[in-house]
Amino acid sequence: MADPPSQPQPRRNQMTSPTLPQKLTAEVIGTAILVFIGAGSVPLTVHLTGNNPFGSAQLSTISFAFAFAIFAAVYSVGHISGCHINPAVTIALAATRKVDWATASYYILAQLLGAIVGALLTYVILIGNDPAALGLGSVGVDSKAGLWIGVAAEVIGTAILVFTVFGAAVDGRAPAGFAGIVIGFIVYGIIILVGPVTGAALNPARQIGPVLVEGAIGFGKFSARLGELWVYIVGPIAGGLVGAFLYEFVGHHRVATVPGVAVAEAAHAEA
Repeated sequence: MADPPSQPQPRRNQMTSPTLPQKLTAEVIGTAILVFIGAGSVPLTVHLTGNNPFGSAQLSTISFAFAFAIFAAVYSVGHISGCHINPAVTIALAATRKVDWATASYYILAQLLGAIVGALLTYVILIGNDPAALGLGSVGVDSKAGLWIGVAAEVIGTAILVFTVFGAAVDGRAPAGFAGIVIGFIVYGIIILVGPVTGAALNPARQIGPVLVEGAIGFGKFSARLGELWVYIVGPIAGGLVGAFLYEFVGHHRVATVPGVAVAEAAHAEA
């Protein structure tokens, strides 16, 4: 007797992991969002303020812009690339062996490209308002503080940021779905405190992208920004490493040997 014809099996939708080009494109887009909305709010706020003194209201406006940019980036591309959008974060992840160095190098290049794209978009918005005078969102060290205090401020601010990123987004024990909100608001708080000293870049790409494009359009403060650029590279990278290894120390846990507890903690760690 012949076997009955086999019935067609329904296809199951299979989720595949994003490819490296997809991840890199996501990093370009996420970093462009950060620079366009966050850093771009700086010259727009200066323009709207006019001759009025730059005070806490303006600083809060810029801080909120960065927070909302991070909300958008994390929840739009976080599930694709992890939404590093910051070389300091990527280097910290590579240093703690959560990302391989080859991938990290590609991510950093994508972030720098995204920062340039974001600065170019800011330029387009400002074309009618003299972007060469306003700049495109780069920041500078307060002359009363000095460069080394500026480095220290960037180290402290970025250490807090990366510590928070590791706790809220990297550690699998963190509550799901809150990373964007937590990271966005910690950036808001850091900018309020560190902003008056350095502008609180906390991110080498966020400074490098605008500075490069400002140089191309003839920004009046370009030479000063270029001379201080090392502050915004060394400070955030060092701070990111401090925050990452500090979290690795306090966040690392060993499975208890108490009967019953060991099994529960092991199961939680594997979940």
